[in-house]
Amino acid sequence: MRTVKEISALTGISVRTLHYYDEIGLLRPTEKSEAGYRLYDEKALETLQQILFFREFDIPLKEIKAVMENPALERNQILRMQRKMLAAKKARMERLIASIDDILKGENKMDFAVFSRTEMEEMFQAMLEHMPEDMKAYSIKEFGSIEKWKAHYMEAVSREEMQKSYAKVVQWYGGKDKYLSAAKNPVSKEVADSYAKRVEAIQEKMIQKRSCPVDSLPVKELVGEYGFVMKQFSQVKEERGIMLSVALSYQNPMVKSRIDEQYGEGAAEFFAQAITAFYGGD
Repeated sequence: MRTVKEISALTGISVRTLHYYDEIGLLRPTEKSEAGYRLYDEKALETLQQILFFREFDIPLKEIKAVMENPALERNQILRMQRKMLAAKKARMERLIASIDDILKGENKMDFAVFSRTEMEEMFQAMLEHMPEDMKAYSIKEFGSIEKWKAHYMEAVSREEMQKSYAKVVQWYGGKDKYLSAAKNPVSKEVADSYAKRVEAIQEKMIQKRSCPVDSLPVKELVGEYGFVMKQFSQVKEERGIMLSVALSYQNPMVKSRIDEQYGEGAAEFFAQAITAFYGGD
């Protein structure tokens, strides 16, 4: 039998996550010690391994639970897809190692640029095409012309600090191509409004749980739902970075004032703490 800490050390999965898996019935401990500690046997480890395979595909925990309770549900097909994805990851890692070797040999220079000039021009054009007409007109008036606006944009996004910020966002999306696709094909206003209503409904439910600890199961379930909605809307591969940014935004004075006015004093701080407790700060 292994303890939660031993399982965490062995798999890299946090103790908090293992506790959460137990709470939602996804991975129950084999038994508990007299002192109340969770204990796991080899079969439980095999189950955890299968869960981690499925998580590589960003399958929601509820769907993973359904698969685990019904092993005949296309599990082999998913595992074949998992193998294919791991092979692709291996190829990418080998390319990265080769690039580092080139840098060490002096055959390549370290470059902070994430996007090429052509890609940045495409991003500007996409922004221009999808921007509301009133905002577009204001920006053109502000800069004097589209050409001057574009020149300012290109200079700003080419800066090293901006490229480093892009690098983090690209990681959230699971790759540069996926980020560029999302940037060039933003959701419609109708879809954005629909997601905004879903988020507002979740916030309404969260504020009703304000008397509960931020790490309690009722609050965590709602934060998990919040994260799932944000992941769908943002089209990111992993929502943790986005959600921690959302938590940080609640501390912005303007956002804090608006949220507290809508849900009551201290609501923004409660939302921020609940999200940070679920996803863990850096």
